Amino acid sequence: MTPKIFESEYRFCKILWEHEPINSTELVGLCREQLGWSKATTYTVIRRLAERGVLKNEDATVTSLISREEAESAEIEALVQSRFDGSLPAFIAAFSRKKHLTEEQAAEILAMIDDAEEV
Repeated sequence: MTPKIFESEYRFCKILWEHEPINSTELVGLCREQLGWSKATTYTVIRRLAERGVLKNEDATVTSLISREEAESAEIEALVQSRFDGSLPAFIAAFSRKKHLTEEQAAEILAMIDDAEEV
């Protein structure tokens, strides 16, 4: 099971995914520039995410153990479970009620469904 990544941690992970593997000192600098975080905050997040198995910090090099795609999939799955009783059709219906899909978007979604049916 993919560990939960909270919103501020996700913003951190986006930086990590873009630059990994990265030296922890460089990561501190990027977090200061992009998130306004202090050195202590960045190292606290690194430690917490390492404890939860999201990343590893070995010899001052930080590398993710969970891909962006895995994190996004886990977040959507949790949302569908908690808000839509696990019903993907209910989630899609709620989403499409508020947002008009272009023909291209609808075709892309249908192609994903076709691919999922083949698996």
